Amino acid sequence: MSTVGDHLPPGTSHADPRMLRADLHIHTEHSFDCSTTPKAIIRRCQKIGIDCVAVADHGTIEGALRLRETAPFKVIVAEEILTPLGEVMGMFLSETIPSNISVAEAFARIKAQNGLVCLPHPFDSMRGIHSRGFREIAALLPQVDVIEVFNSRSLRFGRPNPKALAFATEHHLLMSAGSDAHTLWEIGHAYVDMPDFHDVDSFRRSLTDGHIYGRHTCPLVHTASMLRTLKKKILR
Repeated sequence: MSTVGDHLPPGTSHADPRMLRADLHIHTEHSFDCSTTPKAIIRRCQKIGIDCVAVADHGTIEGALRLRETAPFKVIVAEEILTPLGEVMGMFLSETIPSNISVAEAFARIKAQNGLVCLPHPFDSMRGIHSRGFREIAALLPQVDVIEVFNSRSLRFGRPNPKALAFATEHHLLMSAGSDAHTLWEIGHAYVDMPDFHDVDSFRRSLTDGHIYGRHTCPLVHTASMLRTLKKKILR
């Protein structure tokens, strides 16, 4: 895995058909703070040359399943699971895992589906596994497969992305990157340029050979997410 490089604007297609531009963390309208439809995601990805996405909605895989049914590119079924110590991501899932469970149970349920355990934005003070959390899950670290080392929505303050990169390097863990897009224009702000893959094992190998590109999203985007959350609550 190469270190994080400056963001290269995706083109309409990849020069090497054996390679993918994979945004490994996006959301759909099935997340409480997002209203992006699968059709809109497909159009956006085709426009900017994203060949693969991991849909990690909050507390459900329904959005990922819907997108996978119609997308003309690879869709990894993932989920962000809320635990008392922060968010955990399961990748290559077949069933939704409930939120508000312990980290240990989240890990166990992911592994029971032969999925990969990913820690998204792990050093983000608002959303990641905070310092106390890392001490508490130290014994579980051998079960962690992937560390998200670049999240476009993570603030520069506190250097959460460089800390995640250093942690993944120190512990010899696979590294991923994602825009964490809750709006269309965010998709592709971070991605991994990686060889094509066909299953979980080949994904592991591909991620090892990948190169990460990313740029930060304007912090004001969090305000938009809060407004969407409020709107959905009102409509509900």
